[in-house]
Amino acid sequence: MPLPALSLAIVGADFPNDDKSGSNRRFEIALCKPGDVVHLVPEPTNNADPNAVAVFSERGIQIGYISAERCGRIGAIIRDGRDFSAVFQQAAPYGCVIRIAFDGQAPVVDLNAKPIPRRPELAEGADPDFGFEPDPEWPD
Repeated sequence: MPLPALSLAIVGADFPNDDKSGSNRRFEIALCKPGDVVHLVPEPTNNADPNAVAVFSERGIQIGYISAERCGRIGAIIRDGRDFSAVFQQAAPYGCVIRIAFDGQAPVVDLNAKPIPRRPELAEGADPDFGFEPDPEWPD
């Protein structure tokens, strides 16, 4: 049985890219359209988080990272060699949202989806004292 598709918050849009071309993550996000392919690249040598998973546009420009609460699980799935595909879903104040599907499934972009909130008190059903945003679609 394939894992269900899910939407993931991509953060870090205000940080500079390390490339020599001087690319800008916010500018690259502005160029992305719903359904554009994005590439996920684990960064096990990342000093800030060895579970970090960088996200690149279809043009090869980094647009950010999968949020810390999701990168461990998604990185493990990628490292295990599980088949996945990911697309840009929408821009958001903190960066953007991507949609990822597994096991040969195609990610379907919901053009009417609200951006994933980055503050727990904005997420419906979230416990503001715990700081966790629920994702009812993901089986843990």
